[in-house]
Amino acid sequence: MLAMQAILHTSRFPLRRFAVHGMYIALFNFLCAVLITYVFSGGQRFAINLLASMCIGTITWLVIDGARFLLWGQERISWLFFLPVVAFGVGAGVLLGSQLTAWLLGRQTSILHYLAETSGISALLFTVFATGAATLFFSSRDRLSQARAEAALEKARAEAIERRALQAQLQLLQAQIEPHMLFNTLANLQGLIALDPARAQTMLDQLIVYLRATLSASRAQHTTLEQEFALLESYLGLMSVRMGTRLSFALDLPDALRKRELPPMLLQPLVENAIAHGVEPNVAGGHVQVSARAAGDGVELLVSDNGRGLQAGPGKPGTGLGLSNVRERLNALYGGRAQVSLEAAPQGAIVRILLP
Repeated sequence: MLAMQAILHTSRFPLRRFAVHGMYIALFNFLCAVLITYVFSGGQRFAINLLASMCIGTITWLVIDGARFLLWGQERISWLFFLPVVAFGVGAGVLLGSQLTAWLLGRQTSILHYLAETSGISALLFTVFATGAATLFFSSRDRLSQARAEAALEKARAEAIERRALQAQLQLLQAQIEPHMLFNTLANLQGLIALDPARAQTMLDQLIVYLRATLSASRAQHTTLEQEFALLESYLGLMSVRMGTRLSFALDLPDALRKRELPPMLLQPLVENAIAHGVEPNVAGGHVQVSARAAGDGVELLVSDNGRGLQAGPGKPGTGLGLSNVRERLNALYGGRAQVSLEAAPQGAIVRILLP
């Protein structure tokens, strides 16, 4: 008894679905009356057949569907307990529906006797079984809809878990960039202290300015090309303090692309690679060019240098994080829609990124 009260208390009667089912049942009852009249009754007594079909079918539906929604609400039904409800509903529909039909027709006897006397019992049985089958059909359809909703919910839950795992992967890859850059810069600063203390102090001051600008931006999920190029300008300025006239650079960002979003600190490791492996090992130094340009519906980013070139091999030992990190981040975010390539230039090397 307590369990039944709990079910009734927690169930929410879905009036909208109940009303929709009622309209379908009314149409179904009408079709049953047409079949009874023109298949079982030789085209006679359509009005009586329609009235009987409506009364029996509607009461059967009210009992079965009403009990189902009261007991189970929107939850999945238990067929072990639902089948007796169906049997009771069909029986109630036959008895009460036939009495209601007889009363509406002004007859003293039950419509069951009237139909039996006029060989209409087969039509009556057809109405009973058809109505019960229709109610079972709606119950099964609701069960299927609920299963689909649960499958969609499970799919959404799995996608949310996948997105969280992807975000964790991106954060890990992004976090690898900062200590990589900082380690290289501090190593360069350590070497410069013994050679030129004054310039080392200037470089340290520039590093502090750069870190203040980048630490907050590097934690963001997205940035714009305008912000990314501003950070690159700060970083290249920092490197210019250390390398002096041996390093020159240029940044080319069209105004139309300034607000274009991209992952933060995407280009910085590529610029760092261009300096470390192309420009710095070169006795005469070199030039680093970073540019962006529209490419169809996407954008193409270029990081080029006129240093030693790919055929000369790495300029110095490294961690291997730069280019591989960029590839992994773009693959995680865009899949195969983003492209990264390292190409040999007439003098130096070019890294080309195509974002969708």
